[in-house]
Formats: sequence, structure tokens, C-alpha cells
Amino acid sequence: MTAVPEESKLSYNFLGKSGLKVANICLGTMTFGDSGAKRPGQATEEYSHQVLDRYVQWGGNFLDTADVYTQGLSEKFIGSWLTKQSREQFVVATKVRFNSSIGVGLSRRHIVNSIQRSLERLQTDYVDLYQMHLWDDGTPIEETLRTFDDLVRCGKVRYVGASNVVGWQLQKIVCTSEKLGLNPFVSLQQQYSLVCRETEFEPLQVCKTEGLGVLPWSPLKGGLLSGKYTRESPPTTGRHGWRRQNDAGSWNTVQEDNQIWAIMDAVRDIANTRGKSMAEVSLRWLLQKDVVPSVIIGATSLEQLDDNLGASSGWTLSSEEMTRLDEVSQPRVPYPYEMIWRSNKSRRNPFQSSYFVSNTD
Repeated sequence: MTAVPEESKLSYNFLGKSGLKVANICLGTMTFGDSGAKRPGQATEEYSHQVLDRYVQWGGNFLDTADVYTQGLSEKFIGSWLTKQSREQFVVATKVRFNSSIGVGLSRRHIVNSIQRSLERLQTDYVDLYQMHLWDDGTPIEETLRTFDDLVRCGKVRYVGASNVVGWQLQKIVCTSEKLGLNPFVSLQQQYSLVCRETEFEPLQVCKTEGLGVLPWSPLKGGLLSGKYTRESPPTTGRHGWRRQNDAGSWNTVQEDNQIWAIMDAVRDIANTRGKSMAEVSLRWLLQKDVVPSVIIGATSLEQLDDNLGASSGWTLSSEEMTRLDEVSQPRVPYPYEMIWRSNKSRRNPFQSSYFVSNTD
């Protein structure tokens, strides 16, 4: 592989209100290992290490996994690679909540058991960012938050974050942590892209006002925003090809959505004008959102990794290009959001926290 020019290497941002700095593109590792689901692009341990090595050559330091990714193989592959590295140079994030061999949920028992097994697989004494993978209706949030706080206090976890929550859940996490004097959450990992912006209505507003950093997952919507698929030809390869084989209706939904293809046209036009790939433009749009310190990408090949990491530094989308992408991808704004934002256009106070969404201005 060719050397990465210094001006193209990854930039670093603070993770929310914490003092922790992370690369502005995070390497997601759900493709490390094969759990038998026959997903396309799953990597062997050897190839996973090659991907990690190449990410480091780009200046990356931020790795994201979860205890349930490929039934623990993702954590194991990262762990065997970490033993050959300087541990302090990397920010390792993992998650807990989903069903595993030792249970499910966010109870104290399950969290304590899960972190211990994650640490064993990762071959490390601590996790830099520990995230609740999803809200758990079966456990009082106070129990979950106190357990996370205990893990920070005993040194097994450095920071805590959330993932896949709605607005009221995230605000409850913030307020309960403050009320109980617990270590605050610093980040929200959420699906967010040009074709998935509904999270702007509530969760991202909480992040904006409370100082949490947003870590978008599926920023290319399974490769859709990379331009590899066309409306006329049903996909036979990649994630969408795999999903179509298992659920033909999933592609029909995409194929019939006129807005998706209008977004694709705009991204393609900007990419051609700027001499960039569609993936780079789609990722760059996210990187220029002020609540996003880092975007989580996956890679099934070193070539794909290089292309995606090219969005990081050395260039920006113009304000006109950002506006064009904002407008073409704007989701329908339902009541009461439309009414609130429209009525407050003339009431914006620069000394108050501003709304994240400004497309209705």
C-alpha cells in the first residue's frame, strides 16, 4: 500500500465534553470474524490485523466493537492485535446489552459479567469507552448508571456512552446521572446519514444542548451512499445484496423511495465536480456537523478503507454544497417539530444553546 501523505491523515477531536481526543474517523469492527451468518465481507483474523495496521498508518486511534459482534470474535481479533501495540495509543470502545451466552440486558449482574469477558477477549485491563448498546426496559436506569459509574471508579472503564436511544431516554440518562452525582455520559452512537436523519429531531438535540459527541454508525447506509448500487439493477453483492436474498422487500422499499435517489444524484454530482468518491462526500457531510467528533466506518477491503479515510482531512465541502445536501436529504418534519422550529425562527438567542437542525430557517 502507498504511504499516506501527512496532510491527508486523520484529524482529532474532543469526544463530547470529555478531555479525550479521538480520530475523526473511527474504525468499526463488526466485519472482524464470521459467526456463521454468512454476511458478505467478513474478515479473517489475519486480514483484520491488516485492516487495523492500515488504519494506524492513516493516523487512526479509535476502534469500536461490541461483545456480540460475531459472537465475540471481533473483540478477540482486536485483542490479539493489541498485544503487539502500545495500548495507551488507542481508544477502544465496546458495548453491552444484547443477548449473549451469559445473559441479556443492562442489569448490574449482566454488565459486570460482560465487561469482564470483554476485557479478557480484548486482552486489556480497561476499556476507554463503554456503551449501553440499547435501552433496557427490564432494568431501572438508576441501576445501570450506578454500575457504569462503579466501573469508571474502579478503573475498568474510562468513559461511558449510549447507543440507539430516543430523545427522552437520553435526556433521562443525562438528568439521572447529574442528580445522582455519577460520571456523565460523553457520547451517543446512533445511526445517522444522508438517508437516515430522523435522529436529528430529538437525540441529537439533546447531544447539542448537553455536550455529548455523536458517533454515527452506518454512515453509508450499507454501501448505498457509496454509489455501488443503481435503482434499475437489484443488488446481488454487498450488504444490500445479502439483505435482498434474505428479505426481498427490503430492497423494494429502497428502490421505491424517490428521495433516496435524489440524494444519490446530488452526492454523485458533487463527487464528480470535486474529484472525490461518493463515499468521501457522504462521510464529509457528517464530519462537518458540529455535534459529530468522529464517524464510524466499516471496511471489507484495504482499498475500501483507503477510500473512506480520504474523507477525513485536507478538504471540505463548501457551504453551498452542504446546503444542497441538507435540502435534498431533509426528512419530512412532523408536528410538533415543524411548528416549534418555525415559530422560533425570530426567537434565536445567541446566548442560549442553539438547535442542531437549522434547515427550516
